[in-house]
Amino acid sequence: MDTREEVRIYIAGRLSEAERVEELLSHHGIEYTVEIQPYTTRLLGVFRREYKGANFYVLSGHGGFCRNLLRKAGLTKGIIDEE
Repeated sequence: MDTREEVRIYIAGRLSEAERVEELLSHHGIEYTVEIQPYTTRLLGVFRREYKGANFYVLSGHGGFCRNLLRKAGLTKGIIDEE
């Protein structure tokens, strides 16, 4: 049984975005897991739309470092700050 705590750091709404996150984390030797989950957004600020996104999780001790990597790479839209 794995008892290591993971934190969600990013949700990618597009495949190309998810691939960029995977490439960045892998390049820096970061272990991560990906889980596909639904998320909602508003179209024109009014109409609720549901999509499926790739949620990226890393060990809790790596969360801040990974978020900074993502920001520096311009992947800011899907960053999940500490929950």
